[in-house]
Amino acid sequence: MSTTNRPEFVVTAKTLATQVRYLRTVRSIGALAMREMSTTYGKSPGGYFWSVVEPVAGIALLSVVFSIALRSPPLGVNFQIYFATGFLPFIFYREIETKCTGAIRFSRTLLLYPGVTYVDSIIARAILTTLTQMLIFYLVMGGVLAFWETRTSVDPTLVLSSLGAALLLGVGVGTLNCYLTAVAPVWQHVWSVLNRPLIILSSVIFLHDNIPEPWKSYLEWNPLVHIVGQMRCGFFPNYRGEYIDMLYPCGIGLLFLVVGLVLLNRFNRDIVNAL
Repeated sequence: MSTTNRPEFVVTAKTLATQVRYLRTVRSIGALAMREMSTTYGKSPGGYFWSVVEPVAGIALLSVVFSIALRSPPLGVNFQIYFATGFLPFIFYREIETKCTGAIRFSRTLLLYPGVTYVDSIIARAILTTLTQMLIFYLVMGGVLAFWETRTSVDPTLVLSSLGAALLLGVGVGTLNCYLTAVAPVWQHVWSVLNRPLIILSSVIFLHDNIPEPWKSYLEWNPLVHIVGQMRCGFFPNYRGEYIDMLYPCGIGLLFLVVGLVLLNRFNRDIVNAL
């Protein structure tokens, strides 16, 4: 019996079509990521280099300012590591949410082609932003641990779970906002106003445990409070963080992602044609 007749050597049309779609999706995501790199970072000298250096320098400046204003950090002995453990997961979420929100508008011309989808655009921007933010995280944390005595012990599991939750929440909120800003452009301005006090409400500067009730309980409805708390648990072994529930930000992110994808799947062609 010829081996070509055996089931394991038979390539069905359905399997071949699936492989072609997969390769086309990978190619589309790669092309969108390259376009993002060239468009966003290729317009100025230094390009991508400055996109990394600017937030690193900003974090360093803010940490120095707050260390002067406050004599000692609310947690640990070094203000630089305390501030970094709050600000880095916050900016990780915010950058991913912002990029995913503008995915359709940024790639509108390419989305007119049948081989490129809104999902490809969201994934491409999320991947590129994640890689950039991971590099920033590594540079900031590496610099702080190298130049200061922090007396911390890093738990990679807790750190990665915090960043993973920030990623999921950012993609979820960004996907839903991608739909909302497309159908109601005014939402972008409303969302910007709502986000201005977010750095204060996410326990980035102030330790959540030191906030008095009932405000402490109210702030726990903010999923970023749990993400920031988890990051601090990953660097400060003695920090208990009893309020932390990582299922909450992950659940919120997943819910928003599903709702956003359902709405975009239903109305994406109308949105693209209307832009």
